[in-house]
Parts: sequence; C-alpha cells; structure tokens
Amino acid sequence: MAVPKRRTSKTRKRKRRTHWKLSAPNLVECPQCSEAKLSHRVCPECGFYKGRKVK
Repeated sequence: MAVPKRRTSKTRKRKRRTHWKLSAPNLVECPQCSEAKLSHRVCPECGFYKGRKVK
C-alpha cells in the first residue's frame, strides 16, 4: 500500500484545491415578466415556458 513519506503542506494542498470552485448559475431574463430565471426551465414568477403558460 502506498503511503506518503512526508505530510502534504497546507500551501500545497490549497494550491491543488484552487480550481474547486462553484460556478454561478446561468440566469437569463424571462421574456414575459423580465425576471431572472434559469435557462430551459419554467419561470417561477409567471409560470411561462417557451411562450406558453405551464403552471
């Protein structure tokens, strides 16, 4: 079994984890009510999707 010979330093560990970021959700403007919504989803405010009332 492979065991590290030296302890991984805080700096090295943090450098490796610099790319573990959350990406912001891609929000678009609803064409009906102009509220921010997730793309390809029903608008939670007005209930429209692709120009039709869904909810």
